Formats: sequence, C-alpha cells, structure tokens
Amino acid sequence: MFPAPDSLAACAVDVLTTADALAKTVKSRAHARAWFEGRAAGRPMPVGEAVPPAHPARPETPELLAPRDVPRRRPGSAQGRKALLHAVAHIELNAVDLHWDIIARFTATPLPLDFYDDWVRTADEEAKHFQLLNDCLRARDSFYGDMPAHAEMWRAAQDTAGDLMARLAVVPMILEARGLDVTPPMIAMFRKAGEQDAVDALETIYAEEVGHVAHGAKWFRFLCAQAGLAVEETFHALARCYFHGALKPPFNADKRAEAGLPPAFYQPLAAESGAGRA
Repeated sequence: MFPAPDSLAACAVDVLTTADALAKTVKSRAHARAWFEGRAAGRPMPVGEAVPPAHPARPETPELLAPRDVPRRRPGSAQGRKALLHAVAHIELNAVDLHWDIIARFTATPLPLDFYDDWVRTADEEAKHFQLLNDCLRARDSFYGDMPAHAEMWRAAQDTAGDLMARLAVVPMILEARGLDVTPPMIAMFRKAGEQDAVDALETIYAEEVGHVAHGAKWFRFLCAQAGLAVEETFHALARCYFHGALKPPFNADKRAEAGLPPAFYQPLAAESGAGRA
C-alpha cells in the first residue's frame, strides 16, 4: 500500500506527515503491526532518529476554531449527539499524532524498548478509536470534518516539545485522564438514546484509555526514579508550568487509581484552580 519506513521514528514521521484522516489511521495501525511482528520474531525494527514536524499534517476539514468559537453541543438532540461523536473523533485523531510524536521527538533520551511498545500500542488503539467513531458518524450521514472543531489540542505538544517528563505529565496524565472522568456519562447518554453503536465504540475507548493513562504514569515514575525526583511534587510543578487549564471535578477516582493516579496527584491542582474537592 505504501513503502515501509526503515525505522520506528520514520514510521512516526510518516503518520505525522499524512494529512488524510483515514489514511493516517491506516498507517498508524500498519506501522504498529510491523513493529510488534518484528518484536515477536526477535528482529525489532530499529528505533532510529527522525525530525518530526512542528505541527502534524491535517485534512482541509474540519474548520479549526478557538474553543470559545466552537458551536455549543446540545447532547439531548440527535444532532447534538452527532456533534459529540465528531468532537471525540477529533480528540482521537489528535491523540494518534500526539503518541507518534512522543516516539519520534524524544529518541535522544535513552529508553528501553518497552517504552516504545507502550506508545506504539497506544497510537494503534487511538487509530482504532477514530475509525470506530468515524463509522458511527457515517451511520448518521456524517463524516469527520463535517463540523467545526477546536484548534487547541496540539498546544500541549508544542509546549512540551523539549521536555519528555512534561509531555507525559500533560498529555496522558492530565488530558487523557480527563477522558476517564467524562466518558461514563457519555456512554449513559447514548445508551438512553438507544444508539448502541456509539455505546460500543465509547466502551472500547473507555476500557483502553485506562491503559494509556497508565503508560504515562509508569514512564513518568521511571524518569523520576532515574533523576532522583519526588514523583508527585515533580508532577505538580510540571502541571503548573505547562498545563493551561483547570482540573475540575467530578473525578473518576477508581479508574484514575487503576491507571496509577491516586488523588494526591490531582486534588491539590484542583484545589488551586478553585475547583474544590470531588
């Protein structure tokens, strides 16, 4: 279908420089499969080195707006639920790029192959999530790009481009952890509306996102141990420096703990933002 890159970093850049959303996710899954097949055969693809783009290639649509300018969704209506599926698809497509970016951008940091296993698997699952949601949109006579989306998701990657620990703190441990909080109510809403395909897609996403947050917490702890840093204090300092939003309850304490994020990670930040306790 397309030439196979000769290193994992080159695979990452191949995904990042592909504009079409479906082609991007197909490449993500194909490169992940090639990586794990090589690992299973005892002939792992070299990690290599590559220069990722400052911003990933994107399709011409959706129109990207400032968050305040994105039309409000009204989930009680069929149109509102469709808009919500589009918004989640946008998040998942950005996540594909975010996770391949972490693979390519930090190759100068010596890391075990298990690190790459975790992020390749995560990028593969994010691609699957986008495809599931795109199928839901097509079943509703829609498609990804049919509605505006916000343009802020890549800011976390730009802000943390020079700091692997900051990237782990902000992307999986804050942004993806938020998905653990908000997905169960979405599942309940689509179940109440009798939209089983959306329920199935969101339940798959919910189950697998726990692992994505866990990968962030695992490798954040690994890097803290290497540097002799206190884990929670370092996380708080990086979050204050690089995260530009507020941590708001309610928090899914059980799933966050399952992913390696007990309340001591997020409650102090929530209190500082004036959000109070869960």
